[in-house]
Amino acid sequence: MRRPARHPDRGRGHVSRWLSVPLVVALALGGCSDADAEPPAVVPGGAAALPGPAPTGLALRDPPASAPTAPKFTATLTDGSSLEVARLWADRPVVLVFFASWCATCAERQDALSDLAGAYRDRVVFVGVASDDKPAALVDFLRAHRVDYPVATDPAMEVWRAYAMREPPGVVLVSRGGRLLRGWPGGVDAATLDSSLKTLVLAP
Repeated sequence: MRRPARHPDRGRGHVSRWLSVPLVVALALGGCSDADAEPPAVVPGGAAALPGPAPTGLALRDPPASAPTAPKFTATLTDGSSLEVARLWADRPVVLVFFASWCATCAERQDALSDLAGAYRDRVVFVGVASDDKPAALVDFLRAHRVDYPVATDPAMEVWRAYAMREPPGVVLVSRGGRLLRGWPGGVDAATLDSSLKTLVLAP
């Protein structure tokens, strides 16, 4: 589906708005005593959503020797923390979900994708890659659709271009070790992705 016209607030300064969120929270709490201060709410898609250690003895298929290397990237998560995607696929497969909060198809499929990500928790890491989104709209989308995995913000669409994604939705499956196994420009339903995970990355 086609993206709507670029909002004047999108573009330069987008990342700075994300990085300013912790500062605003800190200033708001500065006037409170330690006894009165409440811990800030966890931002969905932030560092708290990163996976735990990979399960011991995780059985995975070796990627085909002909599979190309996936582009590495470092990006900022929704809470301002940093993510190096290669550190995730060092020990388990990764599913990259390219989406936008204003994308109707993304919204239709996200609940099922969230359920699938939960079913594969720690065995396969899902990572959202959002672009051209207002921070508040993105956070609302993640909460509404129960997205419990890390979400990288990509305002300049550098990651999107590296993976040949032009518009949402899109999904890419990367093997342990960082080999490209399958891509779905236009997205994919959860049932098809589930089948691909079982046949391409998880050993019987």
